[in-house]
Amino acid sequence: MSRQIIIDTDPGIDDAMAILFAFKAQALTVLGLTTVFGNVSVAQSTRNALSLVELAGVPVAVAEGAATPLQMPARSHPDFVHGKDGFGNIGWPAPRGEADSRSAAQFIVDQVRAAPGKVTLIALGPLTNLALALELDPGIAPLVEEVVMMGGTVHTTGNVSPVAEANIINDPHAADAVFGAAWPVTMIGLDVTHQVLLKAAVLERIQQANPDQGDFLAQAAQCYFNFYRGAMGIDGCFFHDAATIAYALEPSLFGCRHGAIRVATEGLAIGQTMMAPEGRQFAEPGWEDRPMVKVALEVDDVRVLSLFEQTLSGR
Repeated sequence: MSRQIIIDTDPGIDDAMAILFAFKAQALTVLGLTTVFGNVSVAQSTRNALSLVELAGVPVAVAEGAATPLQMPARSHPDFVHGKDGFGNIGWPAPRGEADSRSAAQFIVDQVRAAPGKVTLIALGPLTNLALALELDPGIAPLVEEVVMMGGTVHTTGNVSPVAEANIINDPHAADAVFGAAWPVTMIGLDVTHQVLLKAAVLERIQQANPDQGDFLAQAAQCYFNFYRGAMGIDGCFFHDAATIAYALEPSLFGCRHGAIRVATEGLAIGQTMMAPEGRQFAEPGWEDRPMVKVALEVDDVRVLSLFEQTLSGR
């Protein structure tokens, strides 16, 4: 039986890679996409999510979510990374479909309540919608199979500040709430995504095997590759959001540790994900009664990229 997932997303070029990866994976059933601000505005996120649903040809609902963080002003959208439209400014046509009438938070609550213990939430953007779903119905937490989220970093330098990753710093209050809830969380952060380098040759082979989706990804990724080449001197891009789908399909590809996670919500370290390793006791308050989070620290990069290529190539 396939694993049932909801993808919470702010597409985003790497979100698009993850979403199309999930749609092609036979072992996953995508119940819906919920959208959030982040790489682009939430309105643009919703348009992009609807476009990806049309591109994949799947009858999946899209529910629009949060436009701003819970308790702070929104940060600027990184159009220098993903383009103003989130798809690398390739002029992709507007979608024909419309969003679900429910909010993202309500959609999440409804799906979890309809299939208790069977729904995994895969979060690719700021965690605002998940925090709002918890506010709407705190009882869903023990009914969620797993939360798999791309975000944060424990040992690796951040990508927005020296200590903060983009999805977490975009709504640190929401992230701290999600890490503190009574559901199993797996954090796929920069510690592993910076170990996986996706190169253009992989997308070129996908394009040959799966022309429609492959052509879209190859076009959109050029903006992403250009950013990495200019900012970091890297030939390719780090494998961020799609790593969550690889984990959902094959958890054995990742080496994980457990610990309590707190998120700094102010000051110079805002957005930092701090880990108290399992079994350690600390004199400073703030760590008591926090649930254990599974944090990915190791990854088999060759097998992850192979899984991505084979799945999107239809093999």
